[in-house]
Amino acid sequence: GLCTNHLSHSGLANVIVTNRCDLTCWYCFFYVKKGLEGAYMYEPTQDQVRAMMKTLRAERPIPGNSMQITGGEPMAQKQPCLDLMIELCNRGYNISLETSGSIDLKEVDKRVSKVMDLKAPDSGEMAKNHYQNIQYLNHKDEVKFVVMSRRDYDWAKMQIDEFELASKTNIIISPCFGEIDETMLDEWIIQDNLPVRFQIQMHKKVHSYARNKRL
Repeated sequence: GLCTNHLSHSGLANVIVTNRCDLTCWYCFFYVKKGLEGAYMYEPTQDQVRAMMKTLRAERPIPGNSMQITGGEPMAQKQPCLDLMIELCNRGYNISLETSGSIDLKEVDKRVSKVMDLKAPDSGEMAKNHYQNIQYLNHKDEVKFVVMSRRDYDWAKMQIDEFELASKTNIIISPCFGEIDETMLDEWIIQDNLPVRFQIQMHKKVHSYARNKRL
């Protein structure tokens, strides 16, 4: 990243390796929805990803050296994703994997930072949380809760306590865009003195602003 004092790399390139996902969280805007008119599958080849890497390294005045592998669910194509992350690490990139956490992460290279979701009740996909993945998280990783209600927030607090997450890894609580008042959620966190980072869904803020500007 551009600043070594931050827990997460600040100069981060998102590389979408697939828009497939094994989950169908209703609030997600980026996965192939079955039966949706105009839906298409996006999966760049490994050579295309290597070309993206070269472009990133050629950036000036600061060459890009940090990359987040994301989707869809990157681990939906598990072995190619694992192989790609090893190659990128061997080439000297700082690699982060953004994952729903529903697929086993045991084989992920230890040099890779993991950003893993725990799906809250209102996502509709809580049953697919693969809790065994918590044992593979460490202090350079992050576990993320997308919260859209008081029920989700209270559930997230229970998981933080039950699995002693604060002693294992970094914790992010993110308000679901358009579903919960961000200030109210922030106040709950402060009142409860939760050991978490508060993170808005910036991609949805940007897309919403751009869409409203065009209208």
